[in-house]
Amino acid sequence: MSILVDKETRVIVQGITGRDGAFHARAMKEYGTGIVGGVTPGKGGQVVGGIPVFDSVAEAVRETGADASIIFVPAVFATDALYEAIAADLGLVVCVAEGMPTLDVVRVLGYARGRRTRILGPNCPGVISPGKAELGIMPAASFRPGCVGVVSRSGTLTYELASHTGEFGQSTVVGIGGDPVIGTNFIDCLAMFERDPETRAIVLVGEIGGTDEERAAEFVKANVTKPVFGFIAGQTAPPGKRMGHAGAIISGGSGTAEEKVRAFAAAGIDVLHEPGELTDRLKARL
Repeated sequence: MSILVDKETRVIVQGITGRDGAFHARAMKEYGTGIVGGVTPGKGGQVVGGIPVFDSVAEAVRETGADASIIFVPAVFATDALYEAIAADLGLVVCVAEGMPTLDVVRVLGYARGRRTRILGPNCPGVISPGKAELGIMPAASFRPGCVGVVSRSGTLTYELASHTGEFGQSTVVGIGGDPVIGTNFIDCLAMFERDPETRAIVLVGEIGGTDEERAAEFVKANVTKPVFGFIAGQTAPPGKRMGHAGAIISGGSGTAEEKVRAFAAAGIDVLHEPGELTDRLKARL
């Protein structure tokens, strides 16, 4: 079992005829993900790496039975791509696009409210259940099947922390993205990992800026029974400096690394100060 994706997931790639879409579609298919089609308006009938291309998401779903999508289109087209995927009633949509206007994302999430579609992203590396399926751009060779669930706001730190799960491996690794407004968040993933019998421990990778980590800590304290390990990126960021990450905005004294570490500790989360500490901590707890 895994969360979000598995061997049965049937995936279409929106923007498959572009450079990034074609490259990652082939990589995901080679990994074993069930890539059943692609979508580029006006290019229906083409074939990319053995994958049929359709003119619309609705047509692709009708012809392939797809239940998930990943979006590889420029930010200027990503809003419409998301609307189309939601309207087609897909269960999961992963949006890799970086630079989407925040207000557009707010509107898309409003459109999705009450529907069955779960949105992961935007500006995220996606999700991988090692040995089963990947929807995203994460380097598959960095992961191995196991029992540790990882959820992260960071990009490359996702892979770094996962590499330190050692002999325990990973059940599912989710990169939720670091934009100020996103679809699936920490609490969503924590709840899914808590219900997943394959996941024995959870790693939560946060960043400075915002209050998502503090809210996640409250959820862990009230609802999570499995061991949770937490790491905050940006602990050495110089005070008074605005960092470049979209979500790394510290305002009014909130969103600092110190606040987030205190919130983790108060919730009983095992706080990591270096990624390399995770291996021994997992051995001690599991």
